[in-house]
Amino acid sequence: MKHLLTVILMLACCFCSCNRSDTETVRSMYYWSTTFRIDSAKQAFLEEHHIRKLYVRYFDVVMNEGNEPMPNATIRFESTMPDSTEIIPTIFITTDCMMQPAGNLADKILGRVLQMNETHDILNVHEIQMDCDWTPKSRQHYFDFLTDLREKAKKHGLRLSTTIRLHQLAQKAPPADRGVLMMYNTGDHTDIHCERPILDIETAKPYLRYLSSYSLPLATAYPLYRWDIVFRNNRYMGILHFEDEFPVMPGDSIVTREPTPEIVLQARRLINVKRPQANEETILFDLTNNNIKRFKPNEYEKILSD
Repeated sequence: MKHLLTVILMLACCFCSCNRSDTETVRSMYYWSTTFRIDSAKQAFLEEHHIRKLYVRYFDVVMNEGNEPMPNATIRFESTMPDSTEIIPTIFITTDCMMQPAGNLADKILGRVLQMNETHDILNVHEIQMDCDWTPKSRQHYFDFLTDLREKAKKHGLRLSTTIRLHQLAQKAPPADRGVLMMYNTGDHTDIHCERPILDIETAKPYLRYLSSYSLPLATAYPLYRWDIVFRNNRYMGILHFEDEFPVMPGDSIVTREPTPEIVLQARRLINVKRPQANEETILFDLTNNNIKRFKPNEYEKILSD
C-alpha cells in the first residue's frame, strides 16, 4: 500500500511539472513610437528577455474636419522586423470615431494593414489589435465595427484582439477573439495631487472584482514608462516627451511620475490571484531605449515570469 501511494505521488508531481512547462509565460512588448527602429540596445533587450511578440502601433484613426475617420501618425519603418518575433499590428482609434456607424471603416483599416505588411515584408502576422477607450455611448458602434472587422480579418487568417481598460471590465466584453488588459493609466495625470497616475494598486482593485468572470481570454500589459508633467500654478500644462517640447516658464513645476518595479510586480501578483491565466502572456509597455534601462535585468525577469 505504501509503495502504491509513493507511485501515485510521483506521478502527480510529474503531471504538475508537465503542466507548468505547458503554461510558460509568453513574453511580449508594445512598440508605440512613430518610427520603427531596432537598434543594438533594443535588440539586446529582446534577446536577453526572450521577447516573442511585438504589438506594433501601425497608425491612429482620428476624426478629420469633415467628420470622417482618417489615418494619422502612420509608423515609418527604418528597421526590418526580427525574423523570430511575431508582429501584431495595433491600431489606436479615438472614441469620437465610434460615435457614429463605422460604415466601411473595417475594410479600410484591414486593407491598410495588409498593404503595410506587404510593402515592408512583414510576414509573421497572425493577429491584429484595435485599441479604443470606448464608453457606453460609443460601445454599440465600436462592437458593430469589431464584428465586421473580425469577420473580414478571419478570411485572411488573422485573429482579432482588442485592448481592455480597467473601467471596461464591468461592461459586456467586445466581440473579439481575445483581449489585452491594460494594467496602467489608473489615475488622473492632470491632477498635481495624484501621485500614482500610471499605476496605483488601490485604485485598480475595485475594477478587478470583475476579472475572474470576464468572458474574453485575456493577456495583461504592464507599464515601464514615466511621465515628466509640467504644472503652472498647480494647473496641468502637458507632458514633456522630449527636451524643449514646449516652453517651461520660471516657477513651473516638473513632476515625475513612474511606477517602481515593486509596484509593477505587486500588480502582476494581484492578477495571479484574481485570474492567473491573464498572466500567461505578459506584455510590457513599451519598447523604448529609456524604458528598457529603467529597471535592472533581474527586475524585468521577475515581472515577466514571477
